[in-house]
Amino acid sequence: MILPLHDALRSRIREIVQTLYSLDADAVPSIAIESPPNRALGDLAVPVAFELARRLRKPPRAIAQDLAAAFAPGRLPPSVTRVEAAPNGYLNVFLDRPALLREWLSPQAPGPEPQAPSPGKVIVEHTAINPNKAAHIGHLRNSALGDTLVRLLRFRGHPVEVQNYIDDTGVQVADVVVGFRHLEGKGLDDVRRLADSTRFDFYCWDLYARVTDWYEADKERLKIRTATLHDLEHGGNDNAIMAAFIAEHIVRRHLETMARLNIEYDLLTWEGDILRLRFWAHAFETLKRQGIILLKSEGRLAGCWVMEIKGDPLQADEDDQDEDESEDGQREKVIVRSDGTVTYVGKDIAYQFWKFGLLGKDFRYREFDRRRDGCVLWATTSAESGLAAGADGVPRFGAAETTYNVIDTRQTYLQKLLKQALATMGYTREAERAIHFAYEMVALSHATARELGYPADDSGRPFVEVSGRKGLGVKADDLIDRLTEKALVEVRKRNPETSDADARATAETIATAALRYFMVKFTLGKIIIFDIDEALSFEGESGPYLQYAAVRAANIFQKMREREGAGEADVIAALPSTPADTLTAGADADALWGLVLEAARLDEIVEQSLRSNEVAVVAKYAFGLAQAFNAFYHRFPILAEERSDVKRWRAGAAAYFRLQMTRALDLMGCGVPQRM
Repeated sequence: MILPLHDALRSRIREIVQTLYSLDADAVPSIAIESPPNRALGDLAVPVAFELARRLRKPPRAIAQDLAAAFAPGRLPPSVTRVEAAPNGYLNVFLDRPALLREWLSPQAPGPEPQAPSPGKVIVEHTAINPNKAAHIGHLRNSALGDTLVRLLRFRGHPVEVQNYIDDTGVQVADVVVGFRHLEGKGLDDVRRLADSTRFDFYCWDLYARVTDWYEADKERLKIRTATLHDLEHGGNDNAIMAAFIAEHIVRRHLETMARLNIEYDLLTWEGDILRLRFWAHAFETLKRQGIILLKSEGRLAGCWVMEIKGDPLQADEDDQDEDESEDGQREKVIVRSDGTVTYVGKDIAYQFWKFGLLGKDFRYREFDRRRDGCVLWATTSAESGLAAGADGVPRFGAAETTYNVIDTRQTYLQKLLKQALATMGYTREAERAIHFAYEMVALSHATARELGYPADDSGRPFVEVSGRKGLGVKADDLIDRLTEKALVEVRKRNPETSDADARATAETIATAALRYFMVKFTLGKIIIFDIDEALSFEGESGPYLQYAAVRAANIFQKMREREGAGEADVIAALPSTPADTLTAGADADALWGLVLEAARLDEIVEQSLRSNEVAVVAKYAFGLAQAFNAFYHRFPILAEERSDVKRWRAGAAAYFRLQMTRALDLMGCGVPQRM
């Protein structure tokens, strides 16, 4: 990993700058570390002389010469062999290549070093599928992005709490209750029997679409929805009991779907508990007391509690019935409607305050399930039987330093209102640390839509848009199944001797990488047009292409063991006594070291990704690294190489690539199969 080396180099340069030029620490500019255009010029390049030139009134070249001269042999940072001043003013840094590769390959080598000092807790909320139907392809982008973000944060040493918000009192669940009661005439016992005898989330998928059509046929029926929604919010009635049963069962199906993609959570936060434990009531009194929300006495919003919208966070939907403009031109957002129902913004304000430890109240907790790693998946509860935080092994949830809410760009307006509420109450630091991790929608290519049996689209657009409300969409499990079956055909074709069980396990691993990599390789602001064949391709920018590169590297050592009786561990153990000219002298050595150094940049790339809030940075890097290895593989034969020292160093480079590519894939939730 390269960042510890960067940190040591920066520290040494700061010391030299302060000593040479009598500068205070605050006067030393930030020190960027770059890659030279040509590896023969050095392994790293530092342009600090350009930053100092104006302050010192000296040309960059002269400053670079001063700095290079101060790097006496006994004062070099670890793993640096020399520092030279380039004619253009750069400092070129040359590394101890053999020592570094041996260190990075050592079984005792530490993993990625966390950033220091240790940061506070980070809460990442992602997935948040309405518990009224099966997960669909759009939800997969949310969960893939959220889980990858979690993995990146943990890789850099952040303690992360993963939350999945369950909107069990929202209109979508109310609609399914309406469907069972008014379209199908079913009671709770009927629904329970149905849940035991069918794929319940799939059944509710179709029912939800039918309810939407039912409302469209007679708008008066929307009054039934409103009454049902009131029942869900108040609790303690037949509709609320049915809704709780529906939500619980569908959430369990969602968890099974996400587990197929290696996605897990620490806490399920149920919206109903926010209401029943009066989180909103507590926040409501605070907002009223501070004058942040006001009761409207006249106009279209008479009887509503509203919050003034400061500035212009974002243009709202013109049809938004929960927003209006007062006589003085001030925009206002409804927090509590005149009928007493709380809007999404209101409930989320209370939840956001709890996330930061600002509410003064806490949930009770229950053990919901066991994850595949054996850890408890906790859920909030409002039941008296629930456990308090810190009791009987219950973690202390909430009270984060930073929060990420992974939710699509359509929610940008509401997310900005949440930040405004925090800032208006004086929590400016928390408002800055409440990060909306926004992304664009997922659509289907026309070819994939046809393959999945989607209705023909003659709109003329280059993609097919999905709609869960209309029942026009791709269920996540159906998509995963289709990807797995197509991957299975390819696996059997390439490995006919493989057992059925092993072939299917390999196909599932490939399908997961195909789907997850596709969901994260695009920048967040780009609409994804998902294409099955592109995602599954073993060539090009795909998850299977990355896996294939890692498998190819592993196969080198498997063949070495079969032919020579020595594998990867033996090669690594022999490197300290192996002459290192292969890695240090000449153009071929520069090319070989180039692969190693690029592989070492994984921690640097993760840091860039987190700073920019773009997980695609890691995906693009991993693709480039795989390309670099494949070029190396064809240029520098290992198994056919007769010179033992050359073979060992080339194999060492391949071993380090395999290690880092495996780590990069894991950061995106992808495994590496034994064969492809």
